[in-house]
Amino acid sequence: MAEVNKLRVTQEYSKLSDELKEQIKLVYPEGYSQYLIKYTNKDGKQVSALRFETDEKIYLIRMSVLEAEQLVEEDDDFDDDGFLKDDVKDDYEDKYSEVDYLDENDNYDGGSDDDDDDDDDKD
Repeated sequence: MAEVNKLRVTQEYSKLSDELKEQIKLVYPEGYSQYLIKYTNKDGKQVSALRFETDEKIYLIRMSVLEAEQLVEEDDDFDDDGFLKDDVKDDYEDKYSEVDYLDENDNYDGGSDDDDDDDDDKD
């Protein structure tokens, strides 16, 4: 879409607002580690991050695979298997039902009736 005009922000997960963290959980209800992307930062160092898009910004949330796994493990919103709990997911979906940009994130299903509901093959 209008991705070219969006501000790109690299940030630590701990510095995000609670609202953004909740929305990220909706986009990545199966945890974060398998969705990390790798890129070279401005200093030439290889880093990994989780991508999250809003109306105005594209966030690259810096985290390693280990950090991503620890975030999920320590978060009470996720169950012991690393999945967002159904009741939490339902609450966040209700809370953010008016937030249109969640649909711009590739991994977000939003409980919609899209044709890609049959994506049952997970690696």
